[in-house]
Amino acid sequence: MKKASTVEEVIALIPSTTRIFLQGGCATPLSLVDGLVSAANRFKHSEIIHLHTSSSAGYADPKYKESFRVLNLFVGAQFRPLIDYDQVDYLPCFLSEMPQLFRKRIVAPEVSLIHVSPPDTHGYCSLGTSVDITKAAIEVSKLVIAQINPKMPRTHGDGFIHIDQIHAFVEVNDDIPELKPKPLTKIELAIGQHTSQLIENGSTLQVGIGSIPDAVLAALTNHQNLGLHTEMWSDGAIPLLEKGIINNTLKSIHPGKTVSAFVAGTKKLFDYIHDNPAVVLLDVAYVNNPRVIAKNRKVVSINSAVEIDLSGQVCADSIGTHVISGVGGQIDFIRGAALSDGGKPIIAMTSRTKNNQPRIVPVLKSGAGVVTTRAHVHHVVTEYGSVDLFGQSIAQRAKSLISIAHPDDREGLERQWHEAIGKTSRKMKPSSC
Repeated sequence: MKKASTVEEVIALIPSTTRIFLQGGCATPLSLVDGLVSAANRFKHSEIIHLHTSSSAGYADPKYKESFRVLNLFVGAQFRPLIDYDQVDYLPCFLSEMPQLFRKRIVAPEVSLIHVSPPDTHGYCSLGTSVDITKAAIEVSKLVIAQINPKMPRTHGDGFIHIDQIHAFVEVNDDIPELKPKPLTKIELAIGQHTSQLIENGSTLQVGIGSIPDAVLAALTNHQNLGLHTEMWSDGAIPLLEKGIINNTLKSIHPGKTVSAFVAGTKKLFDYIHDNPAVVLLDVAYVNNPRVIAKNRKVVSINSAVEIDLSGQVCADSIGTHVISGVGGQIDFIRGAALSDGGKPIIAMTSRTKNNQPRIVPVLKSGAGVVTTRAHVHHVVTEYGSVDLFGQSIAQRAKSLISIAHPDDREGLERQWHEAIGKTSRKMKPSSC
């Protein structure tokens, strides 16, 4: 086995001007990130690229502007106030296509900083909780630096990397960063109940992390023979897996296996996936490929939204022009579910934001990004019920969406809808000769 080095020694191997990939989520290599920040003055105009990370993002501090530029493929909470589209930028891309950015060398890292389990008797380490785009980053990087951690779960699937593929490493014994679930509110539980009524026995689910996915999963205790094929999952699925409600037996591809590209959650989740052959983590280019998703029957994709307009356009990554997350895998799975035999794409959201602002609006905010187009959207769920917009005209969609808006918003939405019709009619009225 290679000799372990110190953080300072391995960071010193990185060229002063380069593009650096950071493994993300719960697998963020925090010791190596700290080393980067400590050595910031040695770097000049290097670019750090990643999905959501668990780090404090010290390298994005304006004082390091000459050292680091940050390119987010998904904007985490710690980066939202820092986005300036200069030092801290965002690259919109479907999650399924992000590995192509690397493999086609459109935006390819030269260095990858990763977080792995110790090597087994054959010399193979595991990428643990996050395979996603990390596999592609490693393939194209000239320099791969790892922090090896016995607390990183060893996962089956595409995430194995031989110790000989790692150019340098440090040994750590750190707890894996956790994302702990929040107590569910009455509103979220109501959304979960409405959504669960759309899910048939034998469905294959795509669920993410957060209160609404957890509320949906909590409402599925009387279902049978569910499957899981999802870009990511969390603790909320564990009770259904342990009870055999999610057993993956009816899936067309990977029967008997829970499939994802990464996981995020607590130590309970990490212990569950550790060396569990019924759980596989695969390259996200495969997991999120709509053609792959559609091979399973009755795929139900459950995603959320920042806001949706009365025609069905869904904004999920920004508030106006300010990006707060990313395109992610929403459209990958909405399209995959729509193509699946008996599939159902679902947008599930609270009728109002935490600041009591409507999520169902006449028109999206100026500059808002349309992640899911009006042609892609099917089911929409709030705490007031569900509607299916597929096959509905613009006028029918408006009426349907108003019916599940917050009761205090409905009258205003109807008025603004009719005012908009009037304005459109006047603009389109033929001029007299």
